[in-house]
Amino acid sequence: MKEADLILTDVSYILTMDENLTEYRDADIVIKGDRIVDIGKDKKNEYFGKTIVCKDKIAIPGLINTHTHAAMTLLRGYGSDNPLKVWLEEYIWPVEGKFVSYEFVKNGTEIAVYEMLRNGITTFVDMYFYENAVADVLNTVGMRGVLASGILDFPVPGAKTPDEAIAKTEEFYKEHQNSEYITVAVGPHAPYTCSPETLKKAMDLAEKYNLLYHIHLSETKFEVEQIKEKYGNTPIKHLETLGLLKENVLVAHVAHPTDEEIELMAKRNVKVSHCPESNLKLASGIAPIPKMLEAGICVSIGTDGTASNDDLDIIGEISTAAKLHKGYNLNPTVVNSREALLMATREGAKAIKQYDKIGSLEIGKKADITLIDITQPHLNPLFDPYTQIVYSSKGLDVDTVIINGDIKVLNKEVLVLNKDYILGKAILWKNRILENR
Repeated sequence: MKEADLILTDVSYILTMDENLTEYRDADIVIKGDRIVDIGKDKKNEYFGKTIVCKDKIAIPGLINTHTHAAMTLLRGYGSDNPLKVWLEEYIWPVEGKFVSYEFVKNGTEIAVYEMLRNGITTFVDMYFYENAVADVLNTVGMRGVLASGILDFPVPGAKTPDEAIAKTEEFYKEHQNSEYITVAVGPHAPYTCSPETLKKAMDLAEKYNLLYHIHLSETKFEVEQIKEKYGNTPIKHLETLGLLKENVLVAHVAHPTDEEIELMAKRNVKVSHCPESNLKLASGIAPIPKMLEAGICVSIGTDGTASNDDLDIIGEISTAAKLHKGYNLNPTVVNSREALLMATREGAKAIKQYDKIGSLEIGKKADITLIDITQPHLNPLFDPYTQIVYSSKGLDVDTVIINGDIKVLNKEVLVLNKDYILGKAILWKNRILENR
């Protein structure tokens, strides 16, 4: 027999989410170090090592959240029920200007990481400020993050100018370029907050180091009209004119593209992070995801920040996405359960340029695994595991989370962060904001 570090045995369903959507029933996953070394029926008879019996569990790749602002857990629900422009300019930005600091971002990220791990998320894309605080949290708990410091044309926490923000992004990359858990991205906020010069400088940096370029795009009708008035083009065509629609670009939202722009994004191999619940709450619009999928665009899923969602449950997000587009298009076949789950796994990994190591359960890939408990009444009877995950499951049905071969959640308990500590920080910052806003 061969030695393994961890063997997940008797898994009721293994949904690999690979290119063939390979499935296994009542099978095993074998982990050595940080990698999956074997997968299939009766593999437990070939290895010895620490064992977890996973009967009545569904194994899927660790879930990937491709757009959020983690530290905004400290602003959960703040300024709700307002349009995006009002919400940002009258609520969020004033509070951020007063309170955002290394400590704020660290504590907000700790809350977000606890919530995401509990919901089965193993990797997330973050755009915010003081991303060094986010990196410190992720390195401590052992979770993957693609981190983009927000670049805007006006002073923001941690950077007085866009040039300073870009320079700090380069320093941040050099500091973490060999990290297991931290991947640095370049994060120009949006076409309406960044000049063409800033957008191009950000791309220069991204191309210099082969980094992801992450940006909010075509989120609201107001943005579309604003960019048309200022530059004579829609936001998407504005980026195309600047030569910025490229395969290293991950755009968030894209609620208002034309059919022509969808074809253009497909041609340029631009990736999309769909954030349906945030777009619904802020009444920003409904992205034409079925058309994007039909055009061959890589569509992933994001929660956005908890100030506009207001949770970090990716399973809930894909459920919303699947049902939303069926209802909106009056077509029950669009965004089916397999397509929805792919958004949070394989397509998410492709969107962040990491499909070579995560996004599917395959021999040789990183051991990032989420196990869902299917013993609950709302998950039975179970005829199809994809359907059950997307339409019946919730993040809190997640039982076990493994990242890089290490157990982070076991028996629905987060092992790497203390719940009482998390709640204490949330209360501390609520009181500070209410007393000094």
